[in-house]
Amino acid sequence: QVRLVESGGGLVQPGGSLRLSCAASGRTFNTYTMGWFRQAPGKEREFVARHSWIGGSTSYADSVKGRFTISRDNAKNTVYLQMNSLKPEDTAVYYCAATVVAYGRLETDFRSWGQGTQVTVSS
Repeated sequence: QVRLVESGGGLVQPGGSLRLSCAASGRTFNTYTMGWFRQAPGKEREFVARHSWIGGSTSYADSVKGRFTISRDNAKNTVYLQMNSLKPEDTAVYYCAATVVAYGRLETDFRSWGQGTQVTVSS
């Protein structure tokens, strides 16, 4: 397992952009598939995006595809989530997670979780 710390959340207006970061501890970051999940008030946690350690394959939830981009910098042990054209329904606590399952997508695939960072999209 790896320790994860998210940052970069905040308050933005609809249509704005925000970049989240997730710093990972350990020396085997490049062999972990990294994911982003979010949990809106009163709702269950849902999958947002994934970046596989095999070939850098990415996957996105339909609700964010075309607006969000996941990327990683192995030299910095950091994964990013660039969020553009933000909508009020994107408001949630965003969590990064790590798994050895190369194409993990389900919440149960991920063993390591960060504490989350709040993203609020409002006028």
